[in-house]
Amino acid sequence: MAKVLELTFLTAANKPVTLTVDEPDEDITQGQVEAVMQQVIQSNIFLIEESPLATIKGARIVARDTRNIVSR
Repeated sequence: MAKVLELTFLTAANKPVTLTVDEPDEDITQGQVEAVMQQVIQSNIFLIEESPLATIKGARIVARDTRNIVSR
């Protein structure tokens, strides 16, 4: 089962932006995620439509189970 950590931010223009991390550690904590998200905001390296990331909106782990029905 594939897992992805979705990190969702709001820009200074109040637009949501989601960054994803493939296969996060199983034992990742809320504190670790929030600390990394704050570092991403403070680094100021992402500009979305000329607006920097400003606040944390949320984070979640999404697990996907894919099953091929037809494959050629």
